[in-house]
Amino acid sequence: MANDVTLAVLGWDARWTEVWAAHRGLDHERRAARVVLESQHIYRVNTGEAEVLARVTGRVRHKLGTREAFPAVGDWIALKPAGPAEEMGRIVEVLPRRGRFVRKAAGTASEAQVVAANVDVVFLVSGLDHDFNLRRIERYLLAAHEGGAEPVVVLNKADLPRDIAEVRAELGPVAGKVAVELVSAHSGQGLDALRGHIGPGRTAAFLGSSGVGKSTIINRLIGREVQRTAEVRESDSKGRHTTTHRELVVLPGGGLLIDTPGMRELQLWDVSTGLDDAFEDIATLGVDCRFRDCTHDSEPDCAVRVAVADGRLSGARHGNYLRLRKEVRSKPVEEADIKAAAERRRDGRVAAKALKKLYSDRAKS
Repeated sequence: MANDVTLAVLGWDARWTEVWAAHRGLDHERRAARVVLESQHIYRVNTGEAEVLARVTGRVRHKLGTREAFPAVGDWIALKPAGPAEEMGRIVEVLPRRGRFVRKAAGTASEAQVVAANVDVVFLVSGLDHDFNLRRIERYLLAAHEGGAEPVVVLNKADLPRDIAEVRAELGPVAGKVAVELVSAHSGQGLDALRGHIGPGRTAAFLGSSGVGKSTIINRLIGREVQRTAEVRESDSKGRHTTTHRELVVLPGGGLLIDTPGMRELQLWDVSTGLDDAFEDIATLGVDCRFRDCTHDSEPDCAVRVAVADGRLSGARHGNYLRLRKEVRSKPVEEADIKAAAERRRDGRVAAKALKKLYSDRAKS
């Protein structure tokens, strides 16, 4: 399917040109492309000239190995175009990622799942209704810091009756220096502030629970309805997962947006580096601890625990830090790794069904 979107519009720049020169080698059949949609390892990719379907072949699947290494929406890949007798092109390589948002894959398998790749900014969307949860925002910030993208907390549904000053006071210790934007997807309030974080060539990912308004915000930013939306229940602010897949869309005037399905729970994966960034207040206090490797749990002369005792640090925030620290340092169990291998073997059987669904969706559009 032809299009008028160039590689530059998709975020290709001089740094990607350098990376491409190193990875292309002597294989001049390869084309650079960006993954714009993924469904069970069947991908829609944009080459700057057309959008085509592509898959990962058996040899490359074996080379990639883990789920984390497989292409994700936002990835730049090396594509072998489909031959005359082929329905899809072949993804032969995934270029090194710049920024990403990773979580533990849903289910029992002990695997990392890349939710969005090559992301410059992550909009962590929370509703100012029953969805507002400081501990959840803390978890999202931790994962965003680890992935290398710029996190922005987005408080949607500003048109609801809520004491905004109180909300900002509660959120202050959690967000720290992270920007907090107040928006209303229905009225359009605050959307210009979000545009200010994107700009030409930059990619933003929207993450949050179901019903927080991610897709509605994206529709307002684009200026037309490209993502399905649904109302949420007033009793508990919960809604259906109207976004069922991850997709990258181009923003008029420059910039790219990745919408993601709502997450019922964000399970962290290897975010030990981002812990100090997400809990900068605790890291700063920890400089004065007696021991350099203080865990701020039970050691003597712990400056963090002193701050909790005298009220300078919230006991709830300290408690959540300890819980998250324990979570991110736990080791995956061997049984889960075995289950993960079994899930990878099932991917091949699922891919055929996913391909039929993609063709059916395209025929309806």
